[in-house]
Amino acid sequence: MQNLTLLDGQKFQITIQRLCRQLIENHNDFSGSVLIGIQPRGIYLARRVAEELRKILPESTIEQGDLDITFYRDDFRRRDTPLVPNQTKIDFIIEGKKVIMMDDVLWTGRTIRAAMDAMQAFGRPEKVELLALVDRRYSRHIPVAPDYVGIEVDSIASQKVVVSWKETDGEDRIVLVSEAKEE
Repeated sequence: MQNLTLLDGQKFQITIQRLCRQLIENHNDFSGSVLIGIQPRGIYLARRVAEELRKILPESTIEQGDLDITFYRDDFRRRDTPLVPNQTKIDFIIEGKKVIMMDDVLWTGRTIRAAMDAMQAFGRPEKVELLALVDRRYSRHIPVAPDYVGIEVDSIASQKVVVSWKETDGEDRIVLVSEAKEE
């Protein structure tokens, strides 16, 4: 396996801060906007963005929730072992709000499609935007594109993008993992 670090340390934090500034440009005080992190790994991004926004805009109320998409995925019945769902925690109304959906890595778009379906149980938003920490640009199965991007990565199907979070993995880091070529 060959690992290439794409982002870590201070650059990781600067990327989160840049994304927050872009959100502020479009959502002002967030009075009509909410943040939703897609389980399992998008919740760390949403929580981190919400925390940073609260520092920048201390007078604003930043609503942030976690959305589980387990049973909305188109492949959940194709597994040999039963899936264990994550927890959905959305304690606010999204009806008529601007929803900023967040995930750590956007690749095929199938997770986003499932999240759009799952979100409908909580109301009909005025608008839905997508924030992705990493956009893998190629191999989309569903025609979706992020409105906000931390970094873009041109990768092939055999590669993986792994996002590590301080909260769970002990460090903030994005790594591109490639299979080692056999000679």
